[in-house]
Amino acid sequence: MTGTAGSSAGTLPPDWRERLRARLLGSPDHRRERWRVGGTMATPTPAIQAALNREPYPAAVLIPLVDRAEQPTVLLTVRADALRQHAGQISFPGGRLDDADLDPLAAALRETTEETGIEARFVQPLGFLPDHLVLTGFRITPVVALVQPGFTLRPAPGEVAEIFEMPLVHLLHPGNYRSARRVLSGVELEALDLLYGAHNIWGATAGMLGCLREKLQEALP
Repeated sequence: MTGTAGSSAGTLPPDWRERLRARLLGSPDHRRERWRVGGTMATPTPAIQAALNREPYPAAVLIPLVDRAEQPTVLLTVRADALRQHAGQISFPGGRLDDADLDPLAAALRETTEETGIEARFVQPLGFLPDHLVLTGFRITPVVALVQPGFTLRPAPGEVAEIFEMPLVHLLHPGNYRSARRVLSGVELEALDLLYGAHNIWGATAGMLGCLREKLQEALP
């Protein structure tokens, strides 16, 4: 199932794209002190880093902001139930960097085409968010990008169960969030889950959207 569902009150100023771009990182920043723990707004404690037992694998996701005339949206995917990791969770298109990928942007664009059918010619990168560390062993670089309408969605069989769009302004309303607690490597951390219709967005995806919300709040008057 694909499409756009629901709406949120509020509008963005005409120059929101330029305002947001100015608040994003111009290039990836992989320094450990800048990492975020997936699903939270916290930086990794020594105990959490030690729980990995190895250097995390580099990965990247695309945060696609669809530049629709009525209002911009965030495109998200629902992972297929049969997947070994994160089955059924809401996520962004992305994955581990392959040897052929020049950088996180190349990986994010490749994975987006493979998972959703959206080709790179529709995508205009705006910038990067801090890396997110997840305990499945990955350090994920989020690439925020503007996506022009006109693409054809082709969800990857067996990998993507659903693709949907959520209004970007939905991120700005405090009432759309629910406080949660996560215990990672014995450390209790505060997290915020994002609710949208029947969808509960949590984990690393919610953490990245929380970072994007911070940047939007900094950018808007």
